[in-house]
Amino acid sequence: MEEILPPLKEFIVDYCNRYKLHHVDPGSLSLDTSIDLDLDIFDIEIDLFLADFVDQFKLDQSKFTWYKYGYPKGSTRVRIIKTMFGYNSTWVKQLAKYCYEPKFKVRHLQEAVKTGRLL
Repeated sequence: MEEILPPLKEFIVDYCNRYKLHHVDPGSLSLDTSIDLDLDIFDIEIDLFLADFVDQFKLDQSKFTWYKYGYPKGSTRVRIIKTMFGYNSTWVKQLAKYCYEPKFKVRHLQEAVKTGRLL
């Protein structure tokens, strides 16, 4: 199984801690971690996250468009579930994924770092 690149993992953890978005355990990050569902980064915050990401890794984003992934808007239903039950249990994560389909994952960020372009 492929691992997340250490600089990418460090960037995600540092970004979330710096902006006090969501406490991220570096050991729990995987390529299938979704940026919008698991890390709670969506709406305007996702644009700021991507801007910092592109600056940090010096990537070309001229061909990037949200049409490929769908713009992550979040879900009120998922926020209520997370508030009531937390987000640590497996069944809560499965229920959240049933209510809201994650669109943007760490896997896409890692591909951008490897290729030098965010597509």
